[in-house]
Amino acid sequence: MHIVVCVKQVPDWDIPPSSFKVDEGAKKVVPPAGVAPVVSQFDAIAVEAAMRIKDADASTKVTVMSLGPATARDAIKNGLAMGADEGALLTDDVFNNLDSLGTANVLAAAIKKLGDVDLVLTGRQAVDWDLGVTGTYIAEIIGAPVVTFAKSVTVSGGNVTVERVLPDAVETVESPLPAVVTVSNELGEPRYPKLQQIMAATKKPMNTWAAADVGLDAGALAPKLTLEALYVPVVDTKVELMEGDTPEEQAMALARRLKEAKLI
Repeated sequence: MHIVVCVKQVPDWDIPPSSFKVDEGAKKVVPPAGVAPVVSQFDAIAVEAAMRIKDADASTKVTVMSLGPATARDAIKNGLAMGADEGALLTDDVFNNLDSLGTANVLAAAIKKLGDVDLVLTGRQAVDWDLGVTGTYIAEIIGAPVVTFAKSVTVSGGNVTVERVLPDAVETVESPLPAVVTVSNELGEPRYPKLQQIMAATKKPMNTWAAADVGLDAGALAPKLTLEALYVPVVDTKVELMEGDTPEEQAMALARRLKEAKLI
């Protein structure tokens, strides 16, 4: 059994949103200086899902894969410290500013390069853009079934069984392998590596691949999504107090005001 977990390095999602700035000209979010990026929350949970499968079957091989700059090695090392076996970093100037489909194309090409992958796990969405489509795109590109919003993932007899979260229920789905599963936070908190595991992670193998290494060129990665503008919405809040000597009079004044505004 070979599992690939796709992880993304993002600005620290645990700091106040007010700390971020928006460069409207460059259409980029600027994180505060001095704050190190971290692994996207749901992606760390996807690594946990892979490690639970490995706990049940020690012969399972887990590869943690990330697309990004050289600093994304830290996101991979986090997965290696949790118990994964090897890493794969996809970094190249042509990978800059990819949309979700371009990202999925690169990850899918790297998964195909590995050649023996039975299960691909991703987070349900990245915590920076919250689009939640990359895992589904990967499944379409590699021609595998996809199950989304998993709270439990188990493998047995050439099939993956997933408990997936619905708005008002939990659904159990079984799929043949190979398959892609996107993992939700309901699976539980990711394990915290011990110091010895963190130190051991630095000695585990990590491949570094550019576009040419996975058989891609810039022309194949042209964005399909155009970002027209990125800005902080202006929130203009006005407060009007309803006058009246009693709660009943205040309620009547509120009703009249709502009627004047054609809200009732």
